[in-house]
Amino acid sequence: QVSARLSADPAAAEMFISPMNNYYFTTASTVLVVLIGWVLTDKFIEPRLKSTPVDGDPADMPKMDDLKPNERKGLRWASLSMLLSIVVLVLSTLPETSAWRAPAGTELAEGQSNLLVFAAPLMQSIVSIIFIFFLIPGIVYGYVSGTANNHREIIKGMSKAMSGMGYYIVMAFFCAQFIYAFGQSNLGALLAIKGANWLQEMAFPMGFTLIGIVFLSGFVNLVVGSASAKWALIGAVMVPMLMELGVSPDLTQAAYRVGDSSTNIITPLLPYFPLVVVFCQKYVKSTGIGTLIALMLPYSIAMLILWTCFLLGFWALDLPLGIGASYTFPATGQ
Repeated sequence: QVSARLSADPAAAEMFISPMNNYYFTTASTVLVVLIGWVLTDKFIEPRLKSTPVDGDPADMPKMDDLKPNERKGLRWASLSMLLSIVVLVLSTLPETSAWRAPAGTELAEGQSNLLVFAAPLMQSIVSIIFIFFLIPGIVYGYVSGTANNHREIIKGMSKAMSGMGYYIVMAFFCAQFIYAFGQSNLGALLAIKGANWLQEMAFPMGFTLIGIVFLSGFVNLVVGSASAKWALIGAVMVPMLMELGVSPDLTQAAYRVGDSSTNIITPLLPYFPLVVVFCQKYVKSTGIGTLIALMLPYSIAMLILWTCFLLGFWALDLPLGIGASYTFPATGQ
């Protein structure tokens, strides 16, 4: 539910946001992100890495061998099982009495389906559904390819995959002390709220305000590691403030996603940052925090600039951000 404590509009108090509200934007963004990653890797990062000596243990490095016949067969059946799972889900949503649909009497916007509103069990279970859609093909692949013939081998495979987390667990302990101490200092919260208030005081035009949200989110990401904490800090101020200006929470969240995603890999406060360092050390033992940040900085800068332009283009062309999303508040025709 949208925090509306700073909004004078009573409609905001009962406003719910769909978990798919940025689905179209994020789906289209995958093409842009892949292109940015491909060009930077192929033209800049990879040539630079050619001169880096690889001194890791060859036994720890993944092999790039051709797929064996049993592995190909496993992939085919795994793909079919995922397709079948999707078909079963779609068929189960078709009846008007489907348990996936919102209860009778649920308030719907004009043209909105009772399958895609927040109150629908389908939307509330989307995370679990995605998990199951990948779990089933994984199990099918294991049985068909012969790599996991029973539940014990499945558990053994999971345990083996987690065995590489030992380095991460050790590093995470010490990183957690720093993150906790930084969180207790409230410096991150102070910077987030001060930045949001500054944006409000500047009263920029809509386009510049969106850019401000993106860059504020990207900066706060460097000092606040938790995604939920960042959104709680920024969202509690920015969402109601922009609703007063007629900007929907859907657009605010899209701008937040761009800024937050662009700087994830260059902040040591990212919970998985030590894990990435450990993976890099499999190839180059001298890899450290500075090495990784220097390597990832071009990606962050390029994505921050180009992805922001992409969002502005979406907004300028009035393309739908997602299911049940709007650019304005109150919603007008989206």
